[in-house]
Amino acid sequence: MMTPCGGLPGEADMAGATNRRRFFWLLDNSLNRVTSGLARAGHGPFSLIRHVGRRSGRTYETPVILVRAPEGFIAELTYGESVNWYRNILAAGGCVVVHRHREYRVIAIEPCSADDGRAAYAIPFRLILKALGRTEFRLLRTDTSQVAE
Repeated sequence: MMTPCGGLPGEADMAGATNRRRFFWLLDNSLNRVTSGLARAGHGPFSLIRHVGRRSGRTYETPVILVRAPEGFIAELTYGESVNWYRNILAAGGCVVVHRHREYRVIAIEPCSADDGRAAYAIPFRLILKALGRTEFRLLRTDTSQVAE
């Protein structure tokens, strides 16, 4: 049976999923390599999320922009909740954040309101996040008694 637009049912969903996979492959093999290097060097706004794959058990490092908060770090979920690093840290119940040459053990992942999430960022970033309509923020609560080993 054809859809009103002439395609097969589910065809648009499959094309969207394929495009999404291609986009993330390109991101992983270009921009992420550059930003990972910057995060390791302690330059720029980048940090690394060190997490374990849900199925593979392999350790991964994903560059992200995090903001320090008294309880840990605030993360803006630019690509939503379905990205692998986020799904992995939820499944594991935590991860390690590498920020400015120090490692912090994340002991909880908690929702953060859009207003509180944006407020954690400096003024220029806060305004950009608001203009872009960003609303998905998470608190990555760290163990304040120790730095991860």
